[in-house]
Amino acid sequence: MAVDDLVKVVDAVTRLLAVLAWPVLLVVVLVKFAPAFRDFFASLGEFTFKGGGFEATAKRKQEATAALVAASVARPNADSTPQAAAQEAREAATAVDQVDRRTLRKASAAWALWVDDRPDNNIYERQSLEALGIRFVLAKSTDEALDKIATQRFDVVISDMGRPPDPQAGYTLLERLRESGNRTPFVIYAGSDAAEHRAEARRRGAIGSTNRANELFRYVLSALGRDA
Repeated sequence: MAVDDLVKVVDAVTRLLAVLAWPVLLVVVLVKFAPAFRDFFASLGEFTFKGGGFEATAKRKQEATAALVAASVARPNADSTPQAAAQEAREAATAVDQVDRRTLRKASAAWALWVDDRPDNNIYERQSLEALGIRFVLAKSTDEALDKIATQRFDVVISDMGRPPDPQAGYTLLERLRESGNRTPFVIYAGSDAAEHRAEARRRGAIGSTNRANELFRYVLSALGRDA
């Protein structure tokens, strides 16, 4: 085999693995919690819902649900017991199922900015929303986020809290946006779910703060459902 052909084969295999990486990991998670998940996924069934020219098939809805389940059980703070995982699965299914037609239409044309210095930590969360049509732009720093906001309109901004060297970078970005008159809905997705942090985030102008994937999903869809 020629060197060029070998390079092409390696490149093809690499691309294939990249495509398969998250489904494989999801399968591992589901196998681990198989007793808790078996009845839940069997109950999803085949269904389709339509609205305003946008049709989400059962496959797309199940993709959103599966990614949201994976995001929930993969979080560092998540309770990894089968009972807790099953509860997260039920909440994920409910969150996806309750998305209304108006919000679905907006999601199919929505852009979200996700600011996190470690974007790989949020792959499943993004996939759950991408399944509904939301497109993401990523930024790793406050300055990079502000540069992107200056050149593109976003429907929602999601930010972590601490990014070196600023332990409150989420608040810093939010404050700079609000001071400039930018009212884009803002959600903080961080490690803490303390009541005082939730309250502080709302006081500063965020629509919410959470460390739970299911709740983040609801916040983002709620933001898209708001009137401009």
